[in-house]
Formats: sequence, C-alpha cells, structure tokens
Amino acid sequence: MTASLLIALAAIAHTTWNLALKRAGASGPAFIALTLAVGVIVFAPFGVPALIAQPLIAQPLIAQVGVLVLGSALLQVAYFLVLQRAYRLADVGVVYPLARGTGPLLSVVGAVLLLGERPGLVTLAGAALVVAGVVVIGMAGARASEGAAGDSARRWRGIRYGAAVGVIIAAYTLWDAAAVTRANLEPVGYYWASMVVQLAVLLPLALRERGALARTAREHPVAIAIVGILSPLAYVAVLAAYQLAPVSVVAPAREVSVVLIALAGWLLFREPHPLRRIIGSIVVLAGIALLALG
Repeated sequence: MTASLLIALAAIAHTTWNLALKRAGASGPAFIALTLAVGVIVFAPFGVPALIAQPLIAQPLIAQVGVLVLGSALLQVAYFLVLQRAYRLADVGVVYPLARGTGPLLSVVGAVLLLGERPGLVTLAGAALVVAGVVVIGMAGARASEGAAGDSARRWRGIRYGAAVGVIIAAYTLWDAAAVTRANLEPVGYYWASMVVQLAVLLPLALRERGALARTAREHPVAIAIVGILSPLAYVAVLAAYQLAPVSVVAPAREVSVVLIALAGWLLFREPHPLRRIIGSIVVLAGIALLALG
C-alpha cells in the first residue's frame, strides 16, 4: 500500500512539473541548472541531515557512496543532454514513445538479470501492457505534420536516439534502485547529493552562453520553481518505492504519469489523436492493474 501511494505521489508530481514545463516552453542547460539549484536549496534541510545520519564508518563505504552518487548524476545529465539532442535532430513522435517504452522494458529485464528479481507471469504481462500502452500514447503525441515531415534518415535518427534515451532511463533506474536497496542509502540524502553533482556538471554548460541564466530566471520563474521542487520530489518518492517493492513492478507502474500527461495534453493543450491517447491509457491502466495483482 505504501509503495502504491509513493508511486501515485510521484505520478502526480511528475505530471504537474511536466505540464508546467510544457506551458512555459523552457529548455536548455540554463533552465535545468536553475531548477537543480532550486532543488538543492529546497531539499538541503532534508538531504544534508540524511547524509550525516547515513552510517559511513569505513572509508571504503564512503568511496562506494561517492561512486554511486557520481554515477547517478552523470547518468541523469546524460539523459538530459541526449534527450535534448534527440528532440533537435529527430521527431518527438518517434523519440518519445521509443524512450518511454524501452526504458521500463529494459528496467524489468535488468531487474531480472542484474538484481536477481523473479517476477511472475502476471507481473511480466502487466509490464508488457504498460510498455505497449505507453508506445500507443507516445505515437499519438506527435502532431500530424511531424510524422510525415521527416525523411527516412530522420526517422532512423529518431529510432536510434529514442532507443538510446530508453537505455539511459533503464541505466539510471537500475543504478539508483541498487543504491537505495543493495547499498541501503537513504533516498532523500542520496538524490540530494546527486543533484549537487548534476548542478556542478551542468552549470559550466549554462554559463557558456552569456546572460543565459539571468534571462531564463527572469522569463520562467514560476516554471523553475515548480520543476525545481516537484521533479526531485517525484524521483525521491520513486526511490523510496524501490525500497518497498520490486523494480520490475515500480519501473513500469510509474509510467502512469504518461497517462496523466497524455490526457492533460489533450484536454489542456488540444493535442491531437484523443482516441489513441484514451486507448493507450486504458492499456497502461490494465497493465498497472496486473502489476498490482502480481
């Protein structure tokens, strides 16, 4: 029950900050760096005490935590940079469904192969339905012109980049799940430290364009605050859920946020293909119901 509540909290927070981001139309290293700065500041009263309370007696354990935090941060930054590049060079309608579909699929496979989980047939069927529904929703996400406008080379770029983003999603999912389960790191402290490193990596990129930080802060203060608070909140809730339920269940179940975003995109932003979105959402919800039964 607690894991389900955490997944629901994560889905609501994830949906809210994605809608705020979409409404603002903001992107780029400066925007992400500013949201990370907000997250680091807001969650410091929780993250710092959690880190201090973490039992780090032996020096090798301290080194291990450092490696886990650094790996998490680099994977998150890689996700941001590859996704941004994918959206510049390929159609969103190709990249998005592939990324959101392959991410949880590979996470389930990785949970079996790397974390030793043994999901039952019902759980595997639920995960498969979630992935299928996400792909259906994602294919509805592109406007009609996007799918037709790109040539064959552009479509293949979208496939390659979408798959690459999905691999990164699975990589940070499994990495962070191992950190909070196998290494028993406290989710708030662990992810706060990861955000500090992410900010340190992204800030030089944001500073390369003169005045980008000040201009972005002036143009998108509300979106920066919403994303800066709700994005870490959503992910910390997912990390906490990993401590209570198998990754093979949590990773697909958290895709319920895709359903909420897809429906909100249709209702609030008049995005196309409502029937496809509804069908995909029903498939995802059926998959999540099977995950709950499994």
